[in-house]
Amino acid sequence: MKIIVLKFLDGLIGKWLCGLLPKPSPTKPPLSDVGSILFIRPGGIGDAVLLIPTIRAFKASFPETKIYVLAEKRNASVFSLCCLVERVLLYDSWRGIIDAFKLKYDVVIDSEQWHRLSAVLANLIGNCVIGFATNNRERLLTHAISYFQDDYEAESFCKLITPFSICESDQMPVPFLDVPDTVARNVWELLDKCVGQSFVVIFPGASIVERHWGAENFRELVKRCSDRGIVVAVVGGNAELIEGNKITVGLSGILNLVGITSLVETSAVIEKASVVLSSDSGILHIAVGLGIPTVSLFGPGREKKWAPRGDNHIVINKHLPCSPCTTFGYTPKCPSNARCMAEISVDEVEQAVLTLLDRNNFVKRQQKP
Repeated sequence: MKIIVLKFLDGLIGKWLCGLLPKPSPTKPPLSDVGSILFIRPGGIGDAVLLIPTIRAFKASFPETKIYVLAEKRNASVFSLCCLVERVLLYDSWRGIIDAFKLKYDVVIDSEQWHRLSAVLANLIGNCVIGFATNNRERLLTHAISYFQDDYEAESFCKLITPFSICESDQMPVPFLDVPDTVARNVWELLDKCVGQSFVVIFPGASIVERHWGAENFRELVKRCSDRGIVVAVVGGNAELIEGNKITVGLSGILNLVGITSLVETSAVIEKASVVLSSDSGILHIAVGLGIPTVSLFGPGREKKWAPRGDNHIVINKHLPCSPCTTFGYTPKCPSNARCMAEISVDEVEQAVLTLLDRNNFVKRQQKP
C-alpha cells in the first residue's frame, strides 16, 4: 500500500474507528516478565532512527524480551542497524499485517505521533497498549502518553517506556546504531579515494521540496571543499539522482554515490566520515546515531524537535517569523518559496563544515576493517 493511500484511509476512517472500537480495560504493564513486545513505527527514516534509543533502553531493562517492529517499507531497513530487533514486519503490506496478528505480544507500543490507524491496529493486536495521546486515538490505549511539539523526538519516544519504571535519560547514548561488519567491508571498496584522510558526506535530498537547499548551493560548496583538498562523497537514493549529477558533474576528486548504495550501505559510508552535511532528513539522524559530527540546515522543520544536539553538531536556521511551519509531519505550501532555506548562504555552511573539521583536528583517519 502506498503512503498516500494509508494517509487517505487514515483521514477517511481513522477518526471514526477510534470512536467505534471499544475502549480497552485498564491493565498494568508487566514489570518483570515481558516475553515479547511490538513497536509500531510508521513514517519516515528519521522517526525510525530516533526510536532505536528507546528500543535499546527497553532491552537493557528486559534483556530476555523478544522485540518485534512493525514498520513501513520506506523505513524498515533502518532496523537493520539495531541488532536487538528480532524481526521487522511491514505495516504497509497485507502480509505484514497478517503476520503481526499471528504473533503474540505482552505489550504493544505505538510510536506514531498523530495518525490513528496504527492505534487501531495496536488496540486490535494487544491487551497492554501504550501510545501518544494527541487526538481521539487516546481512547484506544491502556496507557496514554503526553506529547509536546518542543520536545526532542528521541526523548518523546523514551516517554513511551516510562510505564515500565524505566527512567528517561538526559543523555542519549551515542553511537546507538550498529553497521553490520559485512556491509562495512563491502562498502570500503567504494571509498578508495578516502583511505587515510578525512572526508565530508553530503546528502542533498529532503522529504519535501520546502526543505531543499538547492543543487547550485551544494555544488558551490563541493567546489570550495575540493579547492581546499577536502574529499566529498555525495550520497542519496534514486530520488536524488538528478540532483547528485548536477552537483558532481565535471568536478574531480568527488565521490558520487547517489543511487549506488542502499540505506544500510549509505550508513556504512557515513560511519567513516568526518562530517555530514544535510537538511532536516533521515540521513541526518543516521549520522547522529553513528556519532558523526553534522551540519544541518533547518527552516520549515522544528529545530527543537528534530535538530541534533551537542557540541559536535552545528544547526543553521534563519529563524524567520513564519518558521517552523511543520506540525505532525504536515508542511503547508510556502507563499515565499521557502525563504527560510534560500537565505542560508554557502559561506556560512562552508564555515560550519570547516569549524567541525578543525574542531575534530582532522583526526578521523580510516583503516580498512
